[in-house]
Amino acid sequence: MTNTQTVANDRVRTVYEEEHEQFRELVQDFVERYAAPNAERWDAEGKVDRELFVQAAEAGILGFTIPEEFGGGGADDFRFNAVMGEELARNPISSGMAGIALSNDIVIPYFLELTNDEQQQRWLPGIAAGELITAVAMTEPGTGSDLAGIRTSAVRDGDDYVVNGSKIFISNGQNADLVVTAVRTSADPHRGLSLLVIPAASPGFTRGRNLEKIGLHAQDTSELVFDNVRVPAANLLGEEGQGFLGLMRNLPQERLSIAAAAVAASEGVIERAIAYVTERQAFGKPIGSFQNTRFELAELHTGVAVSRAYIDQAILRHSAGELSAEDAAAAKFWTTEQLVNVVNRCLQLYGGYGYMREYRIARDYEDARITTIYGGTTEIMKEIVGRSLGL
Repeated sequence: MTNTQTVANDRVRTVYEEEHEQFRELVQDFVERYAAPNAERWDAEGKVDRELFVQAAEAGILGFTIPEEFGGGGADDFRFNAVMGEELARNPISSGMAGIALSNDIVIPYFLELTNDEQQQRWLPGIAAGELITAVAMTEPGTGSDLAGIRTSAVRDGDDYVVNGSKIFISNGQNADLVVTAVRTSADPHRGLSLLVIPAASPGFTRGRNLEKIGLHAQDTSELVFDNVRVPAANLLGEEGQGFLGLMRNLPQERLSIAAAAVAASEGVIERAIAYVTERQAFGKPIGSFQNTRFELAELHTGVAVSRAYIDQAILRHSAGELSAEDAAAAKFWTTEQLVNVVNRCLQLYGGYGYMREYRIARDYEDARITTIYGGTTEIMKEIVGRSLGL
């Protein structure tokens, strides 16, 4: 198929084809129909309706990478994920849609790449239909980026594992039915980690409070507690002791997804800032006519344009199976730090109105800050890149 040319900030892009642009329109229509009318209520309640996942599945924007035999879309192309992330980030009507993107980009790959035939038959149809909501649980109260420090234990007892411990900052935690959980099955720092799919209906599984965050108010973020939770050994993903490798396998895509969304978010912030400074007047003329305003936006626009070219190449490389963990880490820290800077400097152009939540820029300011933390902090990303340089 011939590449179509899409434009972002007046720059021609050739990373996407016609089918990707059709998918973009599908995502846009879905957001307008289902997210926009509920955005304020979801923000107030701290989570989305479970029905959203079923609606997203029916619309074809959830589980589109799941094989058709299980009810999914059968798409084996990360560019569809990137398109969705861009649309949700550029014009963020509701952070509640992040739970859908999280499922597609981060959680569903575990169910596709690490499951056996029986597990796929058992779980994939429900996930593809939006009836089984998924989450991944790695972070613990005392362990963030250091996965070797995970302490939640899983002790084999006959045909079950008995799980004890807790997790924190778990997205989709309030709604999740199936939680891919990193557990410790032996004392070895890395080879002692395994992945278990824990049903939320299991006795001893408790959802803690829905954590109150600075931003992303409609995206539920939870504490999870496991108190002698018995999990069938048949719920083990891959082999026992191979959990660290399973986690590492999926992290590059997660980080690229965050990076692609960060660039799109920066583009959206700049577009809205340009519209604002064109209309807003001071001293009898638009503030966009002031040299300082032009210089600020020129610098931000150029920096994001460079990042866009870089990320488009990374998307193509990942789609071809060629993106390294180091390149994904570099993309993640560069674009998210850039987003925080873009939002901060654009907010300044709004003056006092930038501090008012009725303006999108104030909510952008709240939502952007977490991007340099989740998916691996900037410091950890730099460490990964630095080590790749032989340092």
